[in-house]
Amino acid sequence: MIHDSMFGCGRMLAQILKLPAINSCTSFAQANETFEQMLAHYYNTAPAEIVERVGAKYQSLTAAAKQQYGVEIESPYEVFCNPAPLTIVYTTREFQPEGDAFGSSYKFVGPSIAVRSVQESFDIAAVEGKSPIYISLGTVFNWSIDFYKLCFEAFGHTEHTVVMAIGNKVQVSDLGEVPQNFIVKNYVPQTDVLQHAKLFITHGGMNSTHEGLYYGVPLIIIPQGADQPAIAGQVANIGAGIALQMNGLTASQLREAAEQALNSADCGKAAAQMRASFRSSGGYRQAADEIMAFVSNPTS
Repeated sequence: MIHDSMFGCGRMLAQILKLPAINSCTSFAQANETFEQMLAHYYNTAPAEIVERVGAKYQSLTAAAKQQYGVEIESPYEVFCNPAPLTIVYTTREFQPEGDAFGSSYKFVGPSIAVRSVQESFDIAAVEGKSPIYISLGTVFNWSIDFYKLCFEAFGHTEHTVVMAIGNKVQVSDLGEVPQNFIVKNYVPQTDVLQHAKLFITHGGMNSTHEGLYYGVPLIIIPQGADQPAIAGQVANIGAGIALQMNGLTASQLREAAEQALNSADCGKAAAQMRASFRSSGGYRQAADEIMAFVSNPTS
């Protein structure tokens, strides 16, 4: 059985069905020690009545699982992270926070970069040789008219060519006058543009971050939610980009961060190192090999 690391019943179902299990981890892997630290922080900062209510519900559910299915759930880590005899992680140890701390049961296969289909045409010749700045907030948290206008203020009428993808929740007409050095589309072929880009301003989703670094592009990450703050922190930690906060962000701050990233030899070097790390990993082919090896000998 192969289950996602965030599917709370994955480990439990494998035990009920008495199947060897593989944990599929599409974000950063989570070690038990760091998870316990995070949980302790929650216990220390959340309102006492909420902690008590959540704790009581957890005890009730784990007791019911034991009674009905004979499944022992010994810690919240098992529910939230679903550890298994084999965990496949779709990044590299070099990008994983504290990657060396994970044992041999964790297989870091790296990202698999694929061309994405787009719903409208894009003239890639318009950016060839121009080393554009590419801006995208992804496909989920992208309803941000104020941010897109902020980008106009930060980079409009400058020497930079800027490609900005705004998704399907906003129309170009909503943004007012578009500066002449901007190309604004609802969708663009992201991997194609990144092959020409000199800087990627992104929300920091794992897919987009992997794609940017796969092409050695320094990042400015403005996280919107989910695991994006952790990804932004790791990009900043390895020196491949700069993390900013959306709240209170000004055009001058965004422009200064872009110039800092573009002019930093260290930032470019770190992005290039991640590029080499990703391209030397096995991707989905290695993941398939690891699965088949485990199936052949699940107790090794």
